[in-house]
Amino acid sequence: MIDITRELRTLVTTGKVALGAEQAKKALKAKSARLVIVAANVSRGNAEAISRFENAPVYRFPGTSLELGSACGKPFAVSVLTVLAPGESGIMSLLK
Repeated sequence: MIDITRELRTLVTTGKVALGAEQAKKALKAKSARLVIVAANVSRGNAEAISRFENAPVYRFPGTSLELGSACGKPFAVSVLTVLAPGESGIMSLLK
């Protein structure tokens, strides 16, 4: 079982990420997104708008945007996190 909080911390520290819905859309259009992580409290319409690009899988984080931000070590809410490079994290195992 993956410890999502630990993997998110490792991802942010050793990998490359983009924060926010607009950055996610840009990364998806550029086809540089490997995985998009969306907080559970993001409206279904916004999540569907992000996932419509369909060139990267979307994972629904089980917590709120405040919890996602905290898991990433950020002092603010993060509604959408886009993985550009996983670094040393095992975050890509969420796809299994």
